[in-house]
Amino acid sequence: MTVLIIVIVVLVLLAGLIYILIRNSIIGSRNRVDEAWSGIDVQLKRRHDLVPNLVETVKGYAQHEQRTFEETTKARAAAMQAQGVDATRAAEQGLTAALANLRVVAENYPELRATENFQRLQADLNEIEDEIQASRRIYNSNVQSYNTKIQIFPNSIIAGQGGFTAREFFEIETAAEREPVEVNFTGQPAGGAQPAPPSQPAGGTQPPPSA
Repeated sequence: MTVLIIVIVVLVLLAGLIYILIRNSIIGSRNRVDEAWSGIDVQLKRRHDLVPNLVETVKGYAQHEQRTFEETTKARAAAMQAQGVDATRAAEQGLTAALANLRVVAENYPELRATENFQRLQADLNEIEDEIQASRRIYNSNVQSYNTKIQIFPNSIIAGQGGFTAREFFEIETAAEREPVEVNFTGQPAGGAQPAPPSQPAGGTQPPPSA
């Protein structure tokens, strides 16, 4: 009887230890997801801070493009107010689209694109977008690990009891992932094709030779 009690106590202690280890592992995985999200948040805020300077720089050369500037400003405000993965993803997609439109406007002004200020802002924006994508990959990797951990048995039981729920992946398109906009300044057809020669008169009649 004493041996049975000892065995039961050992099993209970072992089960308790396993429970604690699994729960702590899930908590650690969840914390890594939160930490990775904070990395994304930092880069998104950097992008938000850059937008006003970019808008003002382009506005100095294209003041009549007021609608584009207003849409970009509104998209930035929506992105800054967004909370949570889903809302942030939607808002940042809107800001990405607005910035792409702003870049299209800039493409129509070679003198603007040649300025040092615009080139610096463009380089900063490209760098930030690269950092966003790098942070996104880290975040999604941690989300995948965490989601898998709370779904496998017996972790799923402990996760259900502890209120651990799956996290959403974060996807955001950047300007680099968009098809480049072809802007034609030379008057030549796109792709460098030469204009077609003038057509011959109907019936293929050749002009008479000069006298």
